[in-house]
Amino acid sequence: MNKPAEEVKTVKTVRVVAAVIRDGDRVFATQRGYGDQKDGWEFPGGKIEPGESPQQALTREIREELDTRIVVGDPLATIEHDYPSFHLSMQCFWCSIVGEPPVLREHEAARWLDAENLDSVAWLPADRTIIPLIRQQLQGSGLS
Repeated sequence: MNKPAEEVKTVKTVRVVAAVIRDGDRVFATQRGYGDQKDGWEFPGGKIEPGESPQQALTREIREELDTRIVVGDPLATIEHDYPSFHLSMQCFWCSIVGEPPVLREHEAARWLDAENLDSVAWLPADRTIIPLIRQQLQGSGLS
């Protein structure tokens, strides 16, 4: 049965990238300092601008948000998540820092978390979905 036209909503898709920054057996998590998701924990990153590859967007976003340089490694997963007002398509990549230590420009806090402590922060819903995969990789035998 079809819904009446006034009930059908077009949901905007937001394409973003996220850096799962790894240092040995730990990953870097950040706490949002702004917006609707303020105070939630996430993997840093942001929107892909027109003309950028996901890797270019991630390099730019990390430079802007954390004032450091990264190497973007292998893709980890693409997360599709429906929030109330938009659909999020988030490409996640393993990354490593090659610049200075991160400086929080937009986040309230940050932590390095090992596999046992991944559940110690209140992850945003989309980011929460990749925690089991990250835990498995961190407990595995070597870098991805």
